[in-house]
Amino acid sequence: MTASRPNPFSRRDFMRASALTAAGGVLLAGCGTSTSASTSTGGSKSSGGTLTVAQPADATTMDPQLQGDVADMNILINMFDCLTTRDSQNRLVPQLATSWTAINPTTWRFTLRKGVKFHNGEPFNAAAMKYSIERLLDPKTSSPIVEFADAGVTGVNVIDEYTADIVSSGPAPIIPEQCALFDGVMVPPSYIQEKGAAYFAQHPVGTGPFKFVQWQPGVQVAMAANPDYWGGAPSLDQLVFKPVPDSATALASLQSGEVDMVTGLVGSDVKPIVGASGIKLATVPGIRCYAVDLDTESAGPLADVRVRQALNYAVDVKALVQVVLAGYGQQIATMFPPNAYGYSSTVTPYPYDPQKAKQLLAEAGYPNGFSTEMSANSTNALLLQAIAGQLASVGVKVSQKTYAVQTFTQMDYANHGNALGPTYVFNNSGWSMDGYSYLQSYIRPTSRSSRWNNAQATQLVTTEQTSVDPATRLNAFDQLQTLMLEQAPFIFLYVSDLVLPMSTRVNFKPNALGMQAMNNASVS
Repeated sequence: MTASRPNPFSRRDFMRASALTAAGGVLLAGCGTSTSASTSTGGSKSSGGTLTVAQPADATTMDPQLQGDVADMNILINMFDCLTTRDSQNRLVPQLATSWTAINPTTWRFTLRKGVKFHNGEPFNAAAMKYSIERLLDPKTSSPIVEFADAGVTGVNVIDEYTADIVSSGPAPIIPEQCALFDGVMVPPSYIQEKGAAYFAQHPVGTGPFKFVQWQPGVQVAMAANPDYWGGAPSLDQLVFKPVPDSATALASLQSGEVDMVTGLVGSDVKPIVGASGIKLATVPGIRCYAVDLDTESAGPLADVRVRQALNYAVDVKALVQVVLAGYGQQIATMFPPNAYGYSSTVTPYPYDPQKAKQLLAEAGYPNGFSTEMSANSTNALLLQAIAGQLASVGVKVSQKTYAVQTFTQMDYANHGNALGPTYVFNNSGWSMDGYSYLQSYIRPTSRSSRWNNAQATQLVTTEQTSVDPATRLNAFDQLQTLMLEQAPFIFLYVSDLVLPMSTRVNFKPNALGMQAMNNASVS
């Protein structure tokens, strides 16, 4: 367990977040969904130079099929390509696959890009696609990437050198969307077979716009431009990622010029530098949703739906958006952001109503509240503290625990997250931009982080996963979001915007996925 990171707000700001009133809320002067900072990439594009990016955590591996968090993804997306990708407008577009079509409900046919080579000269083709996806699915790989396995993908059939089918045991309607990140990442068969998986995890070879140079754990990962990239050589000469866990230190490094960009921040982090000389802020609506996981299956207060509803009424989410996100985000009714497929505009979030919360607690047999534990990773420490303060106002006493990001992730992935205690703050991004991606790990009792066993919810999620009829899927999404509000298996919070502070000399436009793919970035 680690101490929480420094709080960028004054004690007065924090106390206001922790002891909000229904009428007052919190407004931070000068903060909101728009600022004077530019959201454009700005400057004139020029070739060459080094771009240095700070992010909260170090890499854990250079194997894209073994990574499981954003810090790894930010690095590896620059060395590896996927079958599909998202453009700056979040549209699904070709990458290593030039087209795809559903042959039948259980077969997706992909036509592959010709003339692409891995960094070691090995050709990319249908055989490489088969190897990559079947390696991902192989239990011996122990990949934390579960979307394809969850979708029932059984393997790949090679049709010819540049055509292959992804085959599943049942209908799998969103395979192309799932290919837009590391389910669809392509790795070099001959290189891995010759060098071994352990060597590959330290010396990666992909088809991406940058080539691996060096990984110094705890210091940096360095890459060099791939002059032979099929999409055109990057403008940058070199790309460097540095782990800087403390947000204040990372922003000080940005102001001093030691780094050019800082990732992994929320609005409250960047508030102190808005308008600073030489710094600009890119913001786009994000896909990262926040909630508090509740253990509904163990005996105790959280097994009672009235208690869970009370916790939702007790948290002033709109105020949290102002304090924790500095206005860069919005409250959501369940776990879906508005830009996800399947988002229902017919459901409305819980209102802040502490009196209703106290009434429900009393009805459930807890007129004086109860005590519980709540955990979070270090980047969510301020959010954890604010929620605990608000719950205290209705008699729920929260013992707080904060863990390093990678430790927290490992604990979340093991035994349904029970090691994190009865409640924990988490954030989740649906990389496919399909609502199912937000649910797959949390709803069905067999899912990795699920602690809610509800037969109706399980059936609705299965319908969302397998139906090839859009109307049927959308109806299931609507029903499930209504059910989630009623049963309250989580404390539903907000979706955060992507906020990306950078030097004014950097030219880069992010998309909602938030992955730092730098093939079109430049410094001027």
